[in-house]
Amino acid sequence: MASQAGFLTMRGVEDMLLPMLRNCKNMSHLKRVHSQMVKFSLAQSNFLVTKMVDICVQIGEIQYASLLFRQVLEPNIFLCNAIIRAYTNKQMYLLTINVYKQMLKQPQGEEPIFPDKFTYPFVLRSCGGLLNVCLGKQVHGHVCKYGLRSNRVIENSMLDMYVKCDDMREAHKLFDEMGERDVISWNSLISGHIKLGHLRRARSLFDEMPNKNIVSWTAMISGYTKLGCYGDALDVFRRMQMVGVEPDWISLVAVLPACAQLGALEVGKWIHFYAEKKGFLRKTCVCNALIEMYAKCGSLNEAWQLFDCISERDVISWSTMIGALANHGRANEAIELFEEMIRARVEPNEITFVGLLSACGHAGLVNEGLRYFDSMRNNHTIEPGIEHYGCLVDLLGRTGCPERALKLIKSMPMAPDSAIWGSLLSSCRIYRNLEIAIVAMEHLLELEPDDTGNYVLLANIYADLGKWDIVSKMRKFIRSKSMNKTPGCSSIEANNSVQEFVSGDDSKPFTKDLYWILNLIALQQSETNDQIDAITTLEDIR
Repeated sequence: MASQAGFLTMRGVEDMLLPMLRNCKNMSHLKRVHSQMVKFSLAQSNFLVTKMVDICVQIGEIQYASLLFRQVLEPNIFLCNAIIRAYTNKQMYLLTINVYKQMLKQPQGEEPIFPDKFTYPFVLRSCGGLLNVCLGKQVHGHVCKYGLRSNRVIENSMLDMYVKCDDMREAHKLFDEMGERDVISWNSLISGHIKLGHLRRARSLFDEMPNKNIVSWTAMISGYTKLGCYGDALDVFRRMQMVGVEPDWISLVAVLPACAQLGALEVGKWIHFYAEKKGFLRKTCVCNALIEMYAKCGSLNEAWQLFDCISERDVISWSTMIGALANHGRANEAIELFEEMIRARVEPNEITFVGLLSACGHAGLVNEGLRYFDSMRNNHTIEPGIEHYGCLVDLLGRTGCPERALKLIKSMPMAPDSAIWGSLLSSCRIYRNLEIAIVAMEHLLELEPDDTGNYVLLANIYADLGKWDIVSKMRKFIRSKSMNKTPGCSSIEANNSVQEFVSGDDSKPFTKDLYWILNLIALQQSETNDQIDAITTLEDIR
């Protein structure tokens, strides 16, 4: 009876402390309750410690949660699951695995803790986070051992683990063996193929998928955009709307780069209107994507207006607008905006300085460019990358300093790429510096031996210098190697559709009609020119 009374007393204390735990808002409150637990010898209570671990996670005190867990000598499954969930959500994957191992290896004489359906989703997620497929396969074996293989949440967690570890063979094997696949299963497999660049396989699965949700559509749009298949991205975006799936802000951010690259301004404007209607412009990332789209489509004023309307600009907002101004030749405004960014105490990043140095290059501001380049390391602890060196080489080349540009290239901490040598070669043509042009060409021959453009550029330098015998030899060399120049490509947006035209491609069904119209326009232009010449002649006679 005495022991039963004691048990009831302890249970009564737990019931008393529970409301106090639920009302904890900070560490001070939590420690007060913890002291009461210690006072009443309840520091080993799995029930109360589990509640405390959950509260620690809510108020961001994961270290205190870890201490609470470690001081419990015999944790039960509920406490173990609570700390495993906490560690995994904080991306402390190794600690998750350590707790899982502790569950499986209880000291001799103690009752083992068997993992359950709430344990494995987080353990598998940790295996995926660690990119440890070997460990994941062992956990997969444990799932089968404990009879939890048919649990759909666990199956999807295993599938996601294999996808994150890039083991698509095991992912497909598991997918084929699943008794019931849901939209999460399909999306995981599709995302895995997109991540590895297997767009055809991803599209095949996407078309086969019985029930698509917004995540499925966005994954395909994002995959096409990232791999440069911009027309396909827009096509999927339109199909999504045709089947009645409304875009969310994530899908808009995914498709806007495709609009920017294709110059699909009308589609971009529709997205802007839709985003404003749905309240998505409150998200800075949507505004940033729209600014970039407007800038690349040539609508800089619209980009400016949108930039001014952003209430909380982040470093991407500033960097995008600075880059847009630089690309449109408004270098001084780009530099002014950078200085305003510094005054607003927004720390620039690597992309910010690419736009800023590009602006200096367009304006020929050598001293400013060199100063900003040095400030990267001195004032902002940013180590210049190859893109920044490329901007500086371009700046020096544009301003007639190819010797300084070559000296800079030789001092670079990384190997210069073809873009840097190509920039130097271009500047040599402007200033007819044959000696440095030959140096640049020697490196380009190693990096891009089959690029016709480099040979043509060097031939033009010789032509500018009147060395026609060498020009003739180079042209013969190009023909003897059967080098093909990359065909020109352009696109036009009409009736909310983007048509792409490649030089020499006559495969489009309307090609004949197109050439007929072009010939008609050329004929009309010729007649107009003849009329102007006739009028000019009459004026001369008078």
